Amino acid sequence: MTSGYLVTCGCAASETPTPLIAGSGAPVVVPGAPGEQGRTATPGEKLGDSEARTGAGDVRFAEAMIPHHQQALAMAALVAARTPNQKLRALSERITAGQTPEITVMTRWLSALGRSPAHDHVPGAYGMASEAEMNQLRGARGTAFDALFLRLMIRHHQGAVTMAGQELRDGTDRIMRTMAQEVVSGQQIEITRMQALL
Repeated sequence: MTSGYLVTCGCAASETPTPLIAGSGAPVVVPGAPGEQGRTATPGEKLGDSEARTGAGDVRFAEAMIPHHQQALAMAALVAARTPNQKLRALSERITAGQTPEITVMTRWLSALGRSPAHDHVPGAYGMASEAEMNQLRGARGTAFDALFLRLMIRHHQGAVTMAGQELRDGTDRIMRTMAQEVVSGQQIEITRMQALL
């Protein structure tokens, strides 16, 4: 990862057990005791430890992606009050529905490792909007909002795809690699849709 995020990790690959945590995709069924019914795990629930090991790259990915997702949610939250564009409203709802549980999973995954998910970031790193850009977005309305939102969110998504690509290249943790693959596939689809709207 580049130095766009101020993160550190004392983890050594093959030293830290990887927590098994339910994801935000397909439901995970937890078997019950003999004679008892199973139950569905909640996203982010720790289910034990895997034999896989977590590396520093995996931790950096989660630590950096959480504030990245949080900014996307902040941008998406502005849509309903600023544009009547139903396609943009639907897009913002998909972003919120997709990234909220991913934040939960990554936060709980880090907590299971004894790591704090709160880290600072440098505006502009991995497509992050600056505070000036966020203020401009907050002040825009109608078609001006639509165009600015799409430009900022396309760049934001492209940054997330870059981050996820680095995790897929360098990461060793199954959960974080799966999360990265979901980011790549989901956000590339959304980038194509936003480019068509723009």
